[in-house]
Amino acid sequence: MNLALAPSARATTATSLLSALLAASCCLLPIALIATGLAGAGLMMSAMRYEWLTLPLGVVGLAGAYMLHVRNRRQCTTAGCRFVGERVNLAMLVFATVVVAAALLLRVFPSWTSRLLAQL
Repeated sequence: MNLALAPSARATTATSLLSALLAASCCLLPIALIATGLAGAGLMMSAMRYEWLTLPLGVVGLAGAYMLHVRNRRQCTTAGCRFVGERVNLAMLVFATVVVAAALLLRVFPSWTSRLLAQL
């Protein structure tokens, strides 16, 4: 099984991972680092100051990744070629979508998400 990605597929994968990282940097990443004991509350406080920038960039990056994926898929359908790395792209897009959605839920519905996390 060849896991090498075509350059256009790499761009889609990189964009989706970058958007997930940007969206997670405001709240999910600090929560994970605090939960594992690798960081303290100071990291959360400093990361929350920049959520006005990271969340919109994450959403825009995710939209761009979907646009790249659809464009590459359309080009391969038109040309009759095989879309190399389509499974990896879709996996990264789904992962990025879950991360961005979770970050947005934490920001938009903090009381609901805190109750949900407390039940877990």
